[in-house]
Parts: sequence; C-alpha cells; structure tokens
Amino acid sequence: MPPPFPHLSRRQALQTTVATLVALGLLLWWLLPLGESPPTGTITFSTGTKAGVYQKYGELLRDEIHKDMPDLKVELETSAGSQENVRLVATGKSDFAIAAADAVETYQHNRDPGADQLRGVARLYDDYVQLVVPTDSDIHTVADLKGKRVSIGVPNSGVRLIADRVLDAAGIDPAKDIRPRAEGIDTGPKLLGHGLDAFFWSGGLPTDGLKQLAERSAFRFVPIEPALVAKLHAEGEPTRYYRATNMPASAYPSVQNGRTVPTMAVSNVLITREDMDPELTQWLTRTVIKSRDGIGRHVHSAQLVDVRTAIYTDPVALHEGARRYYRSVKP
Repeated sequence: MPPPFPHLSRRQALQTTVATLVALGLLLWWLLPLGESPPTGTITFSTGTKAGVYQKYGELLRDEIHKDMPDLKVELETSAGSQENVRLVATGKSDFAIAAADAVETYQHNRDPGADQLRGVARLYDDYVQLVVPTDSDIHTVADLKGKRVSIGVPNSGVRLIADRVLDAAGIDPAKDIRPRAEGIDTGPKLLGHGLDAFFWSGGLPTDGLKQLAERSAFRFVPIEPALVAKLHAEGEPTRYYRATNMPASAYPSVQNGRTVPTMAVSNVLITREDMDPELTQWLTRTVIKSRDGIGRHVHSAQLVDVRTAIYTDPVALHEGARRYYRSVKP
C-alpha cells in the first residue's frame, strides 16, 4: 500500500500556493508576452506596384492585422518597389515595408539617410528573377538582349536594381546596348510583343501579373544561368544575397510545360525603424507569423513564411519588438 501524502501545515500550504502562482505567472508571461490591449493608432505600410506580390500580400496582411488589432488603422501605399520602400522607411515616411535583401544592403552600403535606423521584423519569402519573352522570340540567353527593347523595371524598384546588375554581368550596358523601357508588372505584360521584346520581373511565385498573361497569351522564360549568378557574387557585398536556383515547374504550369527554369532568387524582409513602438511591432510580428496559412491560400509564396527562418532578417538586425515575439515562442 503506497504511503499517504504528508500533511502540510497552513504555512507550508500557503508557501506552496504562492510558489505555484509565481511559476504559473512566469509561464504565462513567457507564452503570452503581448499587452492585454491591442495597439491603436495609424501606421503606413509601403508595398509595391499593382499586380505585384508585395501589393497583394500587403492587402491580405492588412486584413489580418485588423482582426488582431481592430483599432489600428493600416494605410497601404503603393510604391516603385524595394529601393523606394527602403528609402521611405529609413527616412520615416513609412512605418513598415517589404524590401528585397539586396536593396536593403545597397542602401546601407551607400550610407544613405537613415540607413543605421533600419530594423527587421521578419524574413518573408524569396523573389525569383523572371525574364520574359514571346514564345517565338530569338532571345534565348541574357546576352541575346543586346539591341532589344527591354523593360528593366521602374526607377527605384528592386527589379531595376537586379536587371541592371544581370545585364552588366552579361556584358550589356543597360544605357547603351539595349533600348531600355521602364515598365512595371502592371504594364509590362500588356506590351510584350507589342513594343517590348522582353521584360524583367523579380517577385514571388507565382505573380498575378504573369498568371493573367499566361491565361491570354503564350510566353516563355529566358534562363539566368548559375555562372552569371557566380559572376554577380564576385562583385561584392550587395550581391551576396543572390542565389542560383530553379523556378519550379509548378509556378506557371501552362507556360513551363513541366520544365524548371534556371534563375536566381533573393529573400524579402519586412522592415521598420529602430524607433518603432516595440509593443506594436511585437503584435504585428505575431500577426505575420500566424497568418501565414490564411494569406498563403491567396499568395502562394507566403506559405514559406516560417517562425524558424523569419528571425534571419539579414542585412538588418531584428527590431526589439520582433525579438520579444520570437523569444516568446522559442521551442
């Protein structure tokens, strides 16, 4: 027969109860670090061009933020893309934005205004470089773009930054060796074969603008070979975030016909400033992570957002509010 439980005095019982409550309180503080009342006020969030993934992701994230923080107004602002987004956040004209890591690194490398104030909230998903031509085009390599009418993205976009670098690595001067055009994903697809011989795009897979193009006309992708990416790596700091990869055959099935496409990718980071309110940033970080599946049903690339990789916001350090959230869910 097991021994009976020892009898506790009132004092011992009280001490045990207090110790249990303290332990429980610490556990709750660790698991639920957010304040009881959701943040209020107004924040600005810079996205990108219409028909791009940044814009779609921003719209869906705004809806999720409203569910968690109903009294926080989120003002979405379209922009040229990554380069402009970095500048807007660094100079205090936007509170949050999505930007490709190479654009962030370039801004810091140039020591542009407010570069030291940039902080990371979460690593999101990768952008894939997509070089698009008509099906019957005689363009089969990046070098074949010489003398062609090529959209290299709008000024201050991440596309422009990457297109210029890819062309240069292929021995093409973007200002002299092609007939450059400044079209975004909202206008470029409509002009393909009608004023444009090719256009560059860098975005999550798939991008709505290209999905819509695939529904009405045929096109194909020009490969960006690993040797070209290796050449970019040799150029120094800002290009170290590019990685050689393959665009999966499932990205645009009707166009790729079961074939992958050699290309390169760069990670996207949700950024803010060091002086952004830590509690608000903590709440927003939680929303970003927990809304992955919901947003991912509409923006496929968002399915790749993961708490285990979100903390790697290179080239910027984590914001203190984001750091608090990741600590709270640390396994």
